[in-house]
Amino acid sequence: MDISEQLSDALPLFASLIVGFDFILLVVVFRSILVPLKAVLGFLLSLGATLGFVVFVIQDGNLINLFGFPTASPVLAFLPVIVIGILFGLEMDYEVFLVSRIREEFSHTKDAKKAILVGLKDSGAVLTAAGLIMVAVFAGSMLAPDPMVKSIGFALAFGIVFDAFIVRMTIVPAVMTLMGNAAWYMPKWLDKILPDIDIEGTKIQKEVMKREDKLKKKIYSTAVGEGKISK
Repeated sequence: MDISEQLSDALPLFASLIVGFDFILLVVVFRSILVPLKAVLGFLLSLGATLGFVVFVIQDGNLINLFGFPTASPVLAFLPVIVIGILFGLEMDYEVFLVSRIREEFSHTKDAKKAILVGLKDSGAVLTAAGLIMVAVFAGSMLAPDPMVKSIGFALAFGIVFDAFIVRMTIVPAVMTLMGNAAWYMPKWLDKILPDIDIEGTKIQKEVMKREDKLKKKIYSTAVGEGKISK
């Protein structure tokens, strides 16, 4: 009982630290306020849906025969900690993979809707495959006879299904479409003080193109000077 109470008391702080650190990191990476806020709210939505469904099935005894649970039982005290830690890592991985491609396209075209379509086209298949793989892995844990292992696998499998296919592949593109170009708003004063992390390699690409242009001009000037070509 003491351990359960300690875990319950530490859970809000644990979740707050994870969400807060994630928000700050995504602000630095994506140079936006609304995109990280949307990512954090999406994680909280997935977390709430997962824990709610776990209580609905395991604790309240609904659909227990469908998912292979013998009887209704209390939710493990440490289950929310495990769910928060693992789902957070996987969900943010999906978020960064999808949104970084959208941001890369937006930085070139400045067209928010086109960037979202290109991002979904390029990243959708990979996210779908990654989600299905993790669902299969966690669902395999539900075949274990141990109710503890079964409940953990059930929670994580549902969490990935909900986040990958409902939040990241459906809600995120819809919300970003509604926000339009405003999704990438960043206060100038904040943009100046934050470190610039170029995860898409845009700066490197521009530098390479700049050097290629200089090289072409140099070759052209040399050829003109030697009389090989006329101006």
